[in-house]
Amino acid sequence: MSSAIDPEQLYRVLRTPDVVDPVLLVHFDGWVDAGRGARTAIRHISNVTGAEKLAEFNTEFLLDYRAHRPTLHIVNGINADIDWPVIELAAGRDSDDRDVLILSGSEPDHNWRSFVEAVVGLGKRFGVRRLVSLGAYPAAVPHTRSTRLTITSPTPELVRANHAGATLEVPAGMAAAIEAAFTAAGIASLSLWAQVPHYIAAAPYPAAALSLIEGLDDAAGISIDSGDLSEHALAIRNQLDALIAEDDDHSQTIAQLERHHDEFDSGGISAEGTLAISEELGAQFERFLRDHNGAAPEDGAAPEDGAAPERGAAPDHGGEGDINEGDPE
Repeated sequence: MSSAIDPEQLYRVLRTPDVVDPVLLVHFDGWVDAGRGARTAIRHISNVTGAEKLAEFNTEFLLDYRAHRPTLHIVNGINADIDWPVIELAAGRDSDDRDVLILSGSEPDHNWRSFVEAVVGLGKRFGVRRLVSLGAYPAAVPHTRSTRLTITSPTPELVRANHAGATLEVPAGMAAAIEAAFTAAGIASLSLWAQVPHYIAAAPYPAAALSLIEGLDDAAGISIDSGDLSEHALAIRNQLDALIAEDDDHSQTIAQLERHHDEFDSGGISAEGTLAISEELGAQFERFLRDHNGAAPEDGAAPEDGAAPERGAAPDHGGEGDINEGDPE
């Protein structure tokens, strides 16, 4: 679309609850999300906080429906209904009765600047005190270790210090644009990323969602009940362990990843010697899930196209930040 859109024309406020210093959580489908970690986390948070829709965006101005096609429901040969992609803002409360806002849906294709202005306007209207976007990316890390979290932010004080950092230039997602605008408006903003073993990045990995949810306490003072995510994460861990135990080469590669991971944590090596693992293991695990229906939680389902997210494979921030070993180039 060539003409500028008034930001206030992009959304409709449905209700105005009395929220106090809420944290705004952001995740858009279609951007980097290995193992569906962020999507699973945001859906879980929406459920356990009792989030109810606060505002909805007019996707006619924001989405390319050829890229985000509506879903047609056909029942007994009859076109019963069409579900259109949505972008919406919801409000709920965490375990300590603190207010949480959740912005989710399809990542916009059009009118990015107007959309960013609209989100900033809503943030100011509802008194947002901090913005946290959620994501997950594939890294050379083993599933046998705790999921690492990386924090990136325009504000150096919010960036988590690790053993190594990097300066990268990568494609930016909408979350990065919103984060920059909130920071410019004086609202603290950051992105919380989970590292997902690259050999399982295209399949469900609830451990990433669990780590993101637990990380929100430190990153934003938000406490979320993890529910049965721990059980789902353990189930996937056990399935992976069983698959790897069947192949000596895979077992040796995992052992190498473990040594690399542990040495990096102890400061013994740099971030540059990442190890490759056979794609066969990832393919085997996807086949395992298909053959064992119900092995994965609903919110942790594999992407519809059976592949990693289609819009890049790197975090959506190009500035200096805390980039751990295993970050995509």
